[in-house]
Amino acid sequence: MLLRKHLNFLLSTFRLPTRTRILAMSLKTIAVCNESELQDGQMKQVDFEGEGKVVLYRLNDTIHATSAFCTHYGAPLAKGVLTADGRVVCPWHGACFSVCTGDIEDAPAPAAIHSFKAEVVDGKINVTADPSQTLKSKMSRAPNLLSTGTAGSGKSVVIIGGGSATFHAIESLREHGYPGNITVLSKETHPPIDRTKLSKTLITDSSKLEYRTAADLKIKYGTTLRTGVTVTSVDTSSKQVVFDGGKESISYETLILAMGGTPRRLPVAGSDLENVYTFRGIEDSKHVDAAAQEGKRMVVIGSSFISMELVAAVAKRELASIDVIGMEEHPFQNVLGKEVGQGLQTYHESHGVKFHMKTQVEKIVPSESNPSLAAGVVVNGQTLPADFIVMGVGVAPATEFLKQSGFQLEKDGGIKVDKYLKVQGQDNVYAVGDIAWYPLQRTGESHRIEHWNVAGNHGRAVGKTIAGDPQPFAKVPVFWSAQGQQLRYCGLGADYDDVIIHGHPGEMKFIAYYVNRGEVVAVASMQNDPVVSKASELLRLGLMPSPTELREGKNLLSIDISTVSTKARVESI
Repeated sequence: MLLRKHLNFLLSTFRLPTRTRILAMSLKTIAVCNESELQDGQMKQVDFEGEGKVVLYRLNDTIHATSAFCTHYGAPLAKGVLTADGRVVCPWHGACFSVCTGDIEDAPAPAAIHSFKAEVVDGKINVTADPSQTLKSKMSRAPNLLSTGTAGSGKSVVIIGGGSATFHAIESLREHGYPGNITVLSKETHPPIDRTKLSKTLITDSSKLEYRTAADLKIKYGTTLRTGVTVTSVDTSSKQVVFDGGKESISYETLILAMGGTPRRLPVAGSDLENVYTFRGIEDSKHVDAAAQEGKRMVVIGSSFISMELVAAVAKRELASIDVIGMEEHPFQNVLGKEVGQGLQTYHESHGVKFHMKTQVEKIVPSESNPSLAAGVVVNGQTLPADFIVMGVGVAPATEFLKQSGFQLEKDGGIKVDKYLKVQGQDNVYAVGDIAWYPLQRTGESHRIEHWNVAGNHGRAVGKTIAGDPQPFAKVPVFWSAQGQQLRYCGLGADYDDVIIHGHPGEMKFIAYYVNRGEVVAVASMQNDPVVSKASELLRLGLMPSPTELREGKNLLSIDISTVSTKARVESI
């Protein structure tokens, strides 16, 4: 009671704003553990009043405290990876935060985490926090926007596309103080969503997946969202984007190309029948969800990650049959190797899925009773009966309209950019996400990578660059896939020449190291978190063990990258 009266006196004396007074009144200081329980380079989750949780981090003699859960899907951060340069990496999907500020370091985190005051008093670690901010339900912190674009500056950014890169670019532009107008031209009918959930759960309501509502984008971020828009050309000489068949145009100072990809269709007879679906957006999810009902027959063309996520998503719906057609010997073989691919195939087969591998589709046959619908797929002279078909055979960069706009496209339709993701030969034009051929930091070789995390981190990088703080892109690619168990992957192993496997892919519990010319270039795992998160940091820092060390049993989780003894080496990257 005496303490409360003293606090009230101080608040009234200094006449603090109402919001500040309310915040001060809600703060509590609690001794959460002994100082001796937290050593240099360690992190520890502790309780904070009731159901609250806080994570403590010790970097040398400094102790930091944050909320306890990743804002992406709620993973416990204390089970992730801490680095000496003050990063905590989520154990699941590669999201990363600053332990000093709670700010986002890497996508796919859609929001920052809370940062709390921590200090040592009489051998105890005391944390001062609003107890409500330590709850999992309140794990996200509002962004610190240095600008909302409401003042007006004469500057303008136009973003073509409405996916992950667009969302993160908007966040980054405002976080880093970009004062101009932002306009988004999106072919989607909704704000940017977490599209990765579609193939894993067949969600059909876009509002359940939105990162920010259209109203929030307008009011809080000063961003005009134009949905259902088809861009037809870009006039780079007059800096105009033309859309809706030439009926409208908008000028830009800076242009971000973030169109993503367009699902491919095989050039075979019947590929355009009504119940032959591709899969990328909400409408595709609606089609497959409606079709995948008990007793129905599903044929999947292509054994891609998206295809097999859909197979896993509908496997419990008691379909009459699920047939998968693939060109490789085993699913994912080109990316994950034969042994891992075989192990995942065995899992799906145990759930009734039939595979037709090393096979090409001859044609899709129409129904005799309704020629607008497909009735089966012909492979090797055999017809696989189908009530619906999903074609998961990859995507092409959605850049067709740029061919007549003076842009030089690569053979696959992608766009080559420099280390700042700026389009070569164009003034203030950037390309990000699935369409961008960008140079890797360590080798300088250009790659086009269709990962959700890459697109998000591209957006964050160009936002910072356009706001005035040039940010070379140097993130390690990360992706994940739901295949009965969660598959994690980091790095770039497409050209691997050897695979080192610890564990048993057939049991869905393993670590696979992908080697190219004597160096580990990628790591995949199942049921071994946070190995891939640790591997992504080791790849970032250039500290990945050699193939020989890994064959001899080296454990990535035993490698120190968090104590003061490693700080100079970590911060030099």
